[in-house]
Amino acid sequence: MGDDLSVRYRNTILIDDDGNRHLGDFLIHQDGSWSNSNGDEDVQANLNGKHKLLTRTFQNWHTHLAMTLNARDFSDGYPLQKWLEKAIFPTEAKITPDHVKFGVRAAAAEMIRTGSSFASDMYFYPATAGKVIDELGIRALLGGPVSDIALPSHTDAKSALAEMDDLLLNNHNSRVNYSIATHSVYLCGEETLIQARDLAKKHDAVCHIHVAETRKEVADCHEKTGMYPVQYLDSIDFLQEGTICAHSSWVKKDEMRMMAERRVKAVHCPTSNMKLACGGTLSLPAYQEAGVDVRLGTDGSASSGSGLDMRVEAKFASLIQRHDHWDSTILPAKDIFKLATKDSKDWAAWNLNDIRMNPIGRSSNRHLGNLIFSGADCLDMWVDGKAIRQDGKTLTLDETQVIDELNQIVYSYYDGVE
Repeated sequence: MGDDLSVRYRNTILIDDDGNRHLGDFLIHQDGSWSNSNGDEDVQANLNGKHKLLTRTFQNWHTHLAMTLNARDFSDGYPLQKWLEKAIFPTEAKITPDHVKFGVRAAAAEMIRTGSSFASDMYFYPATAGKVIDELGIRALLGGPVSDIALPSHTDAKSALAEMDDLLLNNHNSRVNYSIATHSVYLCGEETLIQARDLAKKHDAVCHIHVAETRKEVADCHEKTGMYPVQYLDSIDFLQEGTICAHSSWVKKDEMRMMAERRVKAVHCPTSNMKLACGGTLSLPAYQEAGVDVRLGTDGSASSGSGLDMRVEAKFASLIQRHDHWDSTILPAKDIFKLATKDSKDWAAWNLNDIRMNPIGRSSNRHLGNLIFSGADCLDMWVDGKAIRQDGKTLTLDETQVIDELNQIVYSYYDGVE
């Protein structure tokens, strides 16, 4: 790495990976590391950071990016089953690669504007999504859905797995990678789950699956197999290191210990669980006691109460854990920010002139609390040493154009539905 690819921020505040605050002049390097600046290094940009806060970017570990087409939300107020059967499934039945292209562009615009540089996605036409994400300069782990019911993109699970086999075999992009997105234990039979597991092993990849999102899912799995979802998945050796278990809400403590032993990731999606009234969310203290690697995700824009804004998701993750456990000490700002940015290699600069970021406190120590619980504008974003956003303007897309595209495609997509 050469210093010519680094960026200098002068007279600024930087929060490191452990949530510690640093004041001064700093270099942001292409590999994602940072160091103090002497002021005489050759850099690609020399920026005044006086009114900026530098932090790692948010990482969104469970999304359905192109569901921006279903967002803001024509099905608000529906119960879960009606929401799926009357709103989501009928519109998704008509989805095309072009729909996904424009949906992902809109999703990426929202991610960048709100300080997220990575999404672990589960949605149709992942190759199309991959091209968009690559063009826009951010990161993603894209999973094409695998299901035993017919999908808009595939007639059967075999076809969906074949596509993922090809994508995993031929992908050489360091920012965009692929996973096998087996939908759930209720839409994937045992043979399909085993085939997905074996494909992941073949490519040293991971599976991404909805797990124990609702009590009905848990009860149905137990009635059919005599086991709860995590137990069942473990019984077929599906839980491999890195497997992404979205929601993981209705999970027993012995199952949590299984998840910890297998080194899987459980993804907390609080606003989606609340908006769809699933009756419960992941219990963070129990997962932490078991030693499970917990991440944070928004779910799809149509079901999420935060859209794709991880600032909002982090806030509600903290609040719901405190509320559910009657404990106001759970997930203070420093801890929830570490959870929401874990493994980030990228940087965001937040606007300290935003009223929501003030007062800063006598010791200038309220920054993370203000950011998480009040919000702030993301001014800059750096990914792999490249400027994705600068001074409040996204450089890799035209937001006005994206807004026009989204409204036009949704008008035709819904065919008259408001």
